[in-house]
Amino acid sequence: MTPDIVRYGELRPCKTAFIDAHTPGSDQKENFTIIGGGVSESPDQHVHIAKPHGFNIGAAGQPPKCRNSLHSHRTAEVFFVLSGRWRFFWGRWGNAGEVVLEEGDIFNIPTGIFRGFENIGTDYGMIMAILGGDDAGGGVIWAPQVIEDARDHGLVLGENGKLYDTKKGQSLPEGVAPMPLLTDEELTTFPEPTTRDVVPHYVARYWDMVALADRKPVKVIGENGMLRDKPGFEVDLVTRGSASEAMHSHDRPSVLMPVKGHWRVFWDGGEAVLAPGDTMSVPAGLDHGAVPSMTGEAALYHVIGTDDPAGKTWTPE
Repeated sequence: MTPDIVRYGELRPCKTAFIDAHTPGSDQKENFTIIGGGVSESPDQHVHIAKPHGFNIGAAGQPPKCRNSLHSHRTAEVFFVLSGRWRFFWGRWGNAGEVVLEEGDIFNIPTGIFRGFENIGTDYGMIMAILGGDDAGGGVIWAPQVIEDARDHGLVLGENGKLYDTKKGQSLPEGVAPMPLLTDEELTTFPEPTTRDVVPHYVARYWDMVALADRKPVKVIGENGMLRDKPGFEVDLVTRGSASEAMHSHDRPSVLMPVKGHWRVFWDGGEAVLAPGDTMSVPAGLDHGAVPSMTGEAALYHVIGTDDPAGKTWTPE
């Protein structure tokens, strides 16, 4: 058993992954599927590690002023900022609330709301994503205006969840209807929480997590985490102060994702150095450990599945 490693420099982007790939303002984004099948609507999307983990790992890379259109998922969607400065917004029209995230910050977006995001930095930025479930909830639910705008720019989404590009002469296959727009009645089921409703319970700031992880890893997302939730996986942050040479293993695959510094990961028979943007899948039952390999700031996210269903975000009593 040896880990699978996807290097940042080896990531293969897809520029036609979703329905807004031709829509001005969204047509320069790059999507990455690192672990699991993801939710791409395009056959062009490359999957780096296909084996199931109980969750999916992906990423979005965007130049400044590029945005991802309003959509929703049936399972959890968690982002942490790898590079750049990002504005997240939500609601039917994207004006119910918003928050700006810096490098290392993490956002456990409530399920059942429309959300979008844009790079408001001055350079190309990257956000890493964790999606609940092996099938990531069965796809993306788009706000009606996104589907209408896409159609005006040549992309049609079929009810089978696949994209067809009329600019390339493609059309819906016989027997496949366009993806229906949500009705007014259906749209009433999507909440419109304010910034005050969301940020205190779903956003964790990098430096707050670092302060709490000075002696042992801090549980960021979990039943007893900083962000109390049970989305089918847990997320911890490990820092230089809380890293240990002790070997350990898990009964299911886990994932290591550095956000700051270089990390030496070692296991029986091998070792590797991970840098920010790299993703390592550690097999179940493999004894391993991870420590910073250089001086300076160091932090990494650790993700592992749980037995909780990958459904609607759990709200504590």
